[in-house]
Amino acid sequence: MKKPVFVSADEAVRMIPDGAAVATGGFVGSGHAEALTAALERRFVSTGGPRELTVVYAAGQGDGCQRGLNHLGHEGLVRRVIGGHWNLAPRLGALAAAGVIEAYNFPQGVLSKLFREIAAGNPGMLSKIGLGSFVDPRRGGGRINAVTTEDLVRVMEIDGVEMLFYKAFPIDVALVRGTSSDSFGNISMEHEPLIGEILPMAQAAKRGGGIVIAQVERMVADHSRNPKDIRLPGIFVDAVVVAPGELHPQTYDRQFDPDFVRQGPLDSIDLGVLEDGPRRWIAARCTQELREGDVVNLGIGIAEGIARIAWERKMLDRVVMTVEAGVIGGVPAGGLSFGSASLPMAIIDQPSMFDFYDGGGLDIAFLSMAECDQHGNVNVSRYGGRIPGSGGFINIAQTAKRLVFVGTFTANGLDAVCEDGRVVIRGEGRSRKFVKDVEQITFSAAQAARDGKEVLYVTERAVFALRGGRLELVEVAPGLDLRRDVLELMDFEPVVREVRVIAADVYGPRMHTDAQE
Repeated sequence: MKKPVFVSADEAVRMIPDGAAVATGGFVGSGHAEALTAALERRFVSTGGPRELTVVYAAGQGDGCQRGLNHLGHEGLVRRVIGGHWNLAPRLGALAAAGVIEAYNFPQGVLSKLFREIAAGNPGMLSKIGLGSFVDPRRGGGRINAVTTEDLVRVMEIDGVEMLFYKAFPIDVALVRGTSSDSFGNISMEHEPLIGEILPMAQAAKRGGGIVIAQVERMVADHSRNPKDIRLPGIFVDAVVVAPGELHPQTYDRQFDPDFVRQGPLDSIDLGVLEDGPRRWIAARCTQELREGDVVNLGIGIAEGIARIAWERKMLDRVVMTVEAGVIGGVPAGGLSFGSASLPMAIIDQPSMFDFYDGGGLDIAFLSMAECDQHGNVNVSRYGGRIPGSGGFINIAQTAKRLVFVGTFTANGLDAVCEDGRVVIRGEGRSRKFVKDVEQITFSAAQAARDGKEVLYVTERAVFALRGGRLELVEVAPGLDLRRDVLELMDFEPVVREVRVIAADVYGPRMHTDAQE
């Protein structure tokens, strides 16, 4: 058996030629080959090469500053980017916004599964995911700027049903990451909090005669592991880089947390009581939507607090939290550890998780909203000059049986408190979220209506429902003036019929006096 070469990161990236299509793995910082992307940046800065790369990735990879795909944010280094989530790599996003590079934003689940189609030599992938959104070619085809002209997605009809066809493209280099390698290049992932798409990425590269470079933290003896633990067989690996610890953290804010890679009773976790304020109120109201046995997805941001409230209410063992990265069970982590979970029941690969999601496996999902319009459309992907991208949002929002969007009613400066059980708005945010028409449709309310989906929109002061193609106000916080504090701060008039008062126990520092100490 031919063995891979064992080289430094700087030596490994010299294998990447000009014009190559480079696929990178990871989710925020987990599973991202930080030593390799940092070395690629060093090479370009010092030598001016490689040039004109195409970068392909599914989940967002970065810390919002310097790490991850931010290493590749140099004019000349990159020619085209096809990515699922852009918010964590603002240096790449700035190149896209300025029209310096060609840029596409496709659903994270689509890209994670498209690697498998490329690996199999198929022409592309058929999916309903993206219909009615900005990814639909009738709404832009996922192109981010005017210099991006090639159509990579088109509408097709199969037996009278509309589908989107996502075109396959060659992968020349795959940058992947695991925990351990033997001398044959067999990669296992003992310390990694996710599996991602390490195998299909590597297979996609080898399908076209490309190369695979694997970053690991250690070498182990040959024939020392259970063969079922090998996530990437050495037959697919061309080079292995043993990275120093500082360039191989488990996540971007934890060097190593054993709870991310072991099972355990959830009542042994101390999450702490979520502090009082709008984020808590929103999470508390959302928790009322959980039903016994629900399989749940929590998005990043405010939705993360739902796990904290569920812990306070001793509900964690009555629902199953999941993360699109592949985590099933446990308590989803937030911030720069998002994508991981403490004490998960199982961790599967990301494409398989999106198979489950796309097939309708989620009972309920809680997702953020940046803008919402009169029709119930939601935008999280492009607004205010920013290009955060969609990530897994489109897959999840389009397929979960029940859907709850979460966010404060106004943004950038909101100051709200609860006094004697009544909400008091001391200062409004400078930005309105409820606009006449969203800048970009990330969630299509019309598509949701055709699918018969239950949809709620939960804020700290009001709850809306999608009914009859319109947004209907159904609940308002105690103590507020409906006209002054809600309707006059919207760019459109929602349907107003029967409006209930949000339950009083949503507001306050605790939901129940028996919350765990």
